[in-house]
Amino acid sequence: MLEYARWKYVVILVVVLVSALYALPNLFPSDPSVQITANRGATIDAALRGKVDAALKAAGVTPKAIEVGKDGNLLVRLDSPDAQTRASDALADLGNGYVVALNLASTVPPWLEAINAKPMLLGLDLQGGVHFLMEVDRKAALDKRFEAYLEDLRVVLRDNRVPYRSVERLGDNSLRVMLGNAADADKARQLIARDLPTLAMDIEGDRISLTVPEEELQKTLASAIEQNVGTLRNRINELGVAEPIIQRQGSERVVVQLPGVQDTAQAKRILGATATLEYRGVVQEGNPYEPSTVPPEGRIFHRKELGPDGKPIPIILNKRIIASGDQLQDASSFFDAQTGTPGVRVRLTSLGGQRMFDYSSQHVGKPMAVVYTERIPEVKMVDGKEVRTTRTREQVISVATIQSTLGREFQTTGLESTKEAADLALLLRAGALAAPMDFVEQRVVGPSLGKENVERGLRAVLYSFAFALVFFLIYYRMFGIITCVALMLNLLMVVALMSMLGFTMTLPGLAGIALTVGMSVDANVLINERIREELRAGLPPQTAIATGYDRASGTIADANLTALLAGIALFAFGTGPIKGFAVAMILGILTSMYTAVSVSRGIATLIYGGRRKIKSVAI
Repeated sequence: MLEYARWKYVVILVVVLVSALYALPNLFPSDPSVQITANRGATIDAALRGKVDAALKAAGVTPKAIEVGKDGNLLVRLDSPDAQTRASDALADLGNGYVVALNLASTVPPWLEAINAKPMLLGLDLQGGVHFLMEVDRKAALDKRFEAYLEDLRVVLRDNRVPYRSVERLGDNSLRVMLGNAADADKARQLIARDLPTLAMDIEGDRISLTVPEEELQKTLASAIEQNVGTLRNRINELGVAEPIIQRQGSERVVVQLPGVQDTAQAKRILGATATLEYRGVVQEGNPYEPSTVPPEGRIFHRKELGPDGKPIPIILNKRIIASGDQLQDASSFFDAQTGTPGVRVRLTSLGGQRMFDYSSQHVGKPMAVVYTERIPEVKMVDGKEVRTTRTREQVISVATIQSTLGREFQTTGLESTKEAADLALLLRAGALAAPMDFVEQRVVGPSLGKENVERGLRAVLYSFAFALVFFLIYYRMFGIITCVALMLNLLMVVALMSMLGFTMTLPGLAGIALTVGMSVDANVLINERIREELRAGLPPQTAIATGYDRASGTIADANLTALLAGIALFAFGTGPIKGFAVAMILGILTSMYTAVSVSRGIATLIYGGRRKIKSVAI
């Protein structure tokens, strides 16, 4: 008897409704737009909006809308990519306080966004994306390494009770240690040779000159690049970008391509940021506006609060860093109800936790400062030409008294906004860059295979799908209609799943969908031909339909299972476009099995089921 449980119809109805709902955002194309993001200290206000409007009118660009987005950024919506480019050029001179970036603004209705329904992103080969060329700051990388050498020398001498007057850097690749007593020179030489064997030494009285070999400097740069590539991968994973391309170019540059990125300003800020937290002891607090002398172990920083003269309040902190973002294990943002400010909850590694424990246990009741360090891009005019530079800003965001011994977990509050706290937590989780990187080149990339080739590829897939539908309608008649409905639902489910998972569609992914449509066609052919065989064997029509589905289901499951295993292997061992193909293939196989076996059987039961007897089947 041809029967189908009612609860299965309910499941089919729910699947259809949910698939239609989450595939619907793909019918709303994004607006080409320009996004303006305020850097730390700048604001998005009516004055900026007026300035943007005036600049666009002067350039002859008429925007569709100028609005403030949910993330607090100013968004200029435009009609075409050409207007987008002209608007970006017109707004490039807003100043160092703002980042102007090309963007794609969503036009999805708010009620769809409320249920987290988003359109499927398209990759570089279908829609384009963002291309960055980044270059490591060679000087900053070497400066950071030499700071580590200086700290290592101080620690070695101090831990082994060798008095010294100074440890300083001389020139590009040399260091100098001035001992307190020339009699300790031999002991110091042995200690340095043991802990820092790569340094060449020359001893003269109480002075030890150290030289870093050139090959060691090159090794430092190579290591910085490798670490930066790994950190960039981590940060891109935090951004949720699918199928990114990160490649080294030469000895000091990295190419980053982010397909389907919606917020290029956010991507640029996260990739290039070197923001981190440092915990330092306070040497002199209060308002030392004109400190006559700074202790040898101290260094002048500035608090974010302003003094009576309208300038940031200076404060002297210890040169030694208690713990920094390099020693961070985890970070998350939160809102502190007591202080009314956002903050970051951090967890240090065992080494960082031990250093924090050692310091805090010896300085209970004394202040400790949290320093926020970031690298800010600047554009200066030199001889009539734009010269892009960067400057490092170190700001004391909070000073708190150590109430008790601290361990691996604690909190830092005093940040300006929840977005700043979330971005800082993301950077800390992803890891610190070994050396700052500058953006040498930034552009939005068009389809790599050309617009015409992409259109032809999409047309070929649609035509092949249409030809399959026409063939089924002619050859299998009523069951051809059932098959067509199942195939269209299969395609709807694949698009909905990819949209829900945030999948970035590329040409390989499109090929994977085409392949799964073909496999779904094959499954329906097996079912239809099996029903025909049962009818030829003399079975009643309803029994033939039920038997055909039952016997074909096992064959379909076996065939799809082997293809599914192949897709899993491609995803596990492949990279980039291969993974995109594998994901589309895996999702398509799962949905095609459901639609070919379950959905088509439900439709057939609605048409031919029931208690009535039928004499023939249109197949």
